[in-house]
Parts: sequence; structure tokens; C-alpha cells
Amino acid sequence: MEADINPRSVINRAIRAVTVLTATAIATVTATVTPTVTATALALAVPPVAGLPQASAASGRTGPVSVMGVHPSGATYAIEVPRNWNGTVLTFSPGYGQGAGPQHLPADLGGNAAAQSWLLAHGYALAGTRPYGSGWAVEETLRASADTLAAFTQVGGEPTTTLAWGGSMGGAIAAGLAERRPDLVDGALPYCASVAGPVAMLNQSLDAAFAFKTLLAPGDDAVKLVRLASDDEEARSVAAARAVLDAAQQTPAGRARIALAASFAQVSTWSVTGTAEPAPRDWAAQQAQEYAAFTATVFSPRYPLEQRAGGNFSWNTGVDYRRELRESGRAQQVRALYDSAGLDLDADLAALAAAPRVSADPGAVTYMENYFTPRGALGVPVLTMHERGDNYPTVTQARAYSDVVRRAGNQAMLRQAFVDRPGHCRYTGSEFVAAVRTLENRVTTGRWTDVDAHRLNALAARLAAENPDLGAAEFIPYTPGRFLRPHVPER
Repeated sequence: MEADINPRSVINRAIRAVTVLTATAIATVTATVTPTVTATALALAVPPVAGLPQASAASGRTGPVSVMGVHPSGATYAIEVPRNWNGTVLTFSPGYGQGAGPQHLPADLGGNAAAQSWLLAHGYALAGTRPYGSGWAVEETLRASADTLAAFTQVGGEPTTTLAWGGSMGGAIAAGLAERRPDLVDGALPYCASVAGPVAMLNQSLDAAFAFKTLLAPGDDAVKLVRLASDDEEARSVAAARAVLDAAQQTPAGRARIALAASFAQVSTWSVTGTAEPAPRDWAAQQAQEYAAFTATVFSPRYPLEQRAGGNFSWNTGVDYRRELRESGRAQQVRALYDSAGLDLDADLAALAAAPRVSADPGAVTYMENYFTPRGALGVPVLTMHERGDNYPTVTQARAYSDVVRRAGNQAMLRQAFVDRPGHCRYTGSEFVAAVRTLENRVTTGRWTDVDAHRLNALAARLAAENPDLGAAEFIPYTPGRFLRPHVPER
């Protein structure tokens, strides 16, 4: 039974205040004394600056305050505090490959334009962080997010509630803050997020790529699975794989083998935006959807991640592909396509069993466990949101996350929402706002309410009736299938 109050949030706020007071990094602030403030650099615990407008939920100052800046690490940040701030701030982390770089690209604030507009108009403050580096920049974004929140406290005041949110890789960062920094955040909203962690995600990609190469490109040395030497080598490998894929799609045998490989990565059978979902037994239409998403899902960027990890963090030693197919939920489709092509499925599965396997570099695995593979040790409530037809990550990652949270004994802290459409991070404003309101209510009351699909849709409909720009919601009751290659760190 959950408590009626949330004592953890009270403790977190006390710890957070101490953290800000003891921070020592100081940077120069350039500001104009107007309702909107622009800062060129702001780091941890910037001391008060004469003439710098600030907003405070406690003092009732109306603001607004608008800040954009660069942390000493090179990460950029943005802060928006509206008039009549209600005390809640949402801190956003971006997805893969969205580094600020030497151009110091400005940070985004999360959600979509309609959601941002609604939140600011209704008193919510927004903050965002963009890491300096690109690729799988989880490690540095976790650090930079703390810097951004310290900067927010200086220019905006101490929030009463801090919610972390982010999409795709940014959702993994939000989940990381929920486990590692409950002193900074009171709740987390990872959406379309890689919440199974990078080890599990790339292991499943390896399984599909391994089957693809073994069955469709066994002698093609240009298709390389792991330990890539450069971005150029990866680009050549993906191009070679794409050529093999396109040729295979032209024959019944090739299509059957693509479906088999796709089953190991659990590529969605409804992947293409703007299309109707194939019928449950329309195996050919389902396979066409898998083919459309195959390259991006299975041969997603690996070299930049290996560079950060210091080696290959994926393996398929000991994997039983016969069992994986059986548990994928695609066995009936794959067998029907094999039968139609006149292929021997058992022979292909035997070929996979006999093929040489790939081993991992332990140090690289450890790095990706740290940045970031969930252990389920939630320090604050978490609400995840996933599209049913997403592939980047696949929706089964939601199941991997709920399983690890449950095994850690924290299932009361987690709820999950699902949206009935294909695509990646394509939520409507009403879906974003309904999720934010639901998570905020859990943080402030200590209880989950209005989390089932019917109630989320009803809340979203009320929001959209008042503001049609938010769009309609398509939440559905849904339980994903088992994620085939979950990975939970031993320590």
C-alpha cells in the first residue's frame, strides 16, 4: 500500500537545497535587466547577481525569466519560467545524436510545441540540457542535467516539484535520474525511451544482424557486426547490408529469412507511419512493415557507442535462437512465410546454432551498464510512455523495464502508458500533458490515479477541448510481449 504523502520528496528537497548551497563552480553571467534574461554562461550554484531577475514559487514573483547558456563542460541549457510559476519544473534530456558541439546548439525543452505552450501558459517552468558531445552521450548528460537544475534554482528559485522527462536516449537519462539522483528530481517521465538499456538493446540488434548475415550474406565480409573501426566502415557495412536486404526482399525465400531475423529484434509488424495496421494473419503485409524498419532497427549506430564504451558490449554466446523464435510472438508468421517459400525453417535454425558466435569485451559491458542500464532501484515515481509500433526502441523494452522494476520490489513506483500508433516519439500535445499531469499528481499525493488508458484519454480529451492545438490522444490498454534479451547488471 502506498502512503498518502510522499516523504521521499520532502527528504529529496532538503538534500537538493544542501547540494546547491555547497556547489562551488561559478561562471560569469551576462544579463539585461528586463523581464527576459539571457545568460551566456551559468554553472553550478551561481551566486546572486545584482539586477538579475529571478522567479520564485514561494515568493509569488510573476517573472517571466528566460535563460539560455553554456555550462563549463560545453553542454548548453535553456530555462523558461512563466508568469505565476506554480513551483513545478520539467527538466528535459534529448535523444541520440543531438549534441551541442562547438556551435553550442541551444537546448530544447521537451515534449512538442503545443505541449510546451500549454505547460508554460499554465504555470509550469521548463528546463532543458543538450550535451556537448553527440552519440550516446548519457554519461555527460546526467552530469549536465544536475548543472542545469542548479542554474535553474539560481535564476528561477527553489522548485517545489522537479520532474525529469526525455525522449528516446533522453528517456533513458530520465530513468537514470530516477534511480541515481532522487536528490534532484521528484518523478520521471521517460517517453519512447530505451529503458531496457543499451546492452539489452544492442544485443537484440546483434541477434537479428547475426541471423541476417548468416542466412543471407554468409560470405560478405563488407557486412560487419561488431568492433567497427570507424564511422566510414560502419557506413560501408550498413550500405552493404541494405543492398543484401533489398535483393532478398524480391524473393519469397528472402522475405521469409528477413522475417526470421526481424523476429529476434522484435521489429514491429506495424512500423510505417500513416499506414493501417496489417491484419493479424496478413503475414505478407506484416513482413513488408518489418522490411521497412529493418535497417534502422537492426543496423542502428554501433561504432559511436563502442567508442564511448571502449569496445564491443554485445554478445550472442549461449543464445538459443530456436527458443528466441518461439518466445518472440512471431513463430506462426515466420513458419507460414517459410512454408510459402518452400524453405526448411529447422535447417536455418540449425545453421544459426552452428555458426560462430560473438563475444563481448567485459569493460565495455560495464561502461554501458553504468551509462545507463536500469536496475529497477527507483528513488522516485516513474511513468513511461511508449508507442505500440515504435522500433527505436521496440515497445517490448517497456516490458523489460517493468520486469526489472518488479524484481527490485518497486512496482508500486512505476506505471506505463501506451499509445496506439506506429512511429517514434510522435506523441500529441494532449498525450504529453496528460502524462505530465498524471505523474505530477502521483508525486504530490503519493498515489497513482487516472493511469489506465480510459482515464488518460478522458483527461486528454478535456485538455484538447479547451485547447484544440493539443490534438487527440490514442492511449490503449496494452501489455507488451517479453523482451527477448534482457540484461540486468549483477551489481
